[in-house]
Amino acid sequence: MAKRRYRVFVYGTLLTGEDNHHVAAPYVLAVCPGKVNGRLYNVGSYPALVLGEDGEVEGEWLTVTEEGLKAMDELEDYAEGRDDNEYERVWVRDACQPVEGYVYVYPPEKAAGLPPIPSGSWRRREEKM
Repeated sequence: MAKRRYRVFVYGTLLTGEDNHHVAAPYVLAVCPGKVNGRLYNVGSYPALVLGEDGEVEGEWLTVTEEGLKAMDELEDYAEGRDDNEYERVWVRDACQPVEGYVYVYPPEKAAGLPPIPSGSWRRREEKM
């Protein structure tokens, strides 16, 4: 029986080469660049994505096993149906290509007052701040 695969858009510390990529790395089956419509905010040592705002956020689409999705849920302190998740896991489409999957997003009200990352890229976050 084939194992389930999940596509997840990552845009911060889970990106290849970033601090928390090791959480997903053992479960990654494929990686491709991507962008989603939204705005990135600086929470400090990690970013927050708010979907639907003007702008594009750069990241990567990781194709992972079910174990990989569970490991990322644990890192993001996400549990389905729980009211006090820091992030919510929702379905999103890429802004430029026919790719879709999950992404961890921040509620807009929690992002209020956080500094935006104008470049839309966690890797280039200091360039325009």
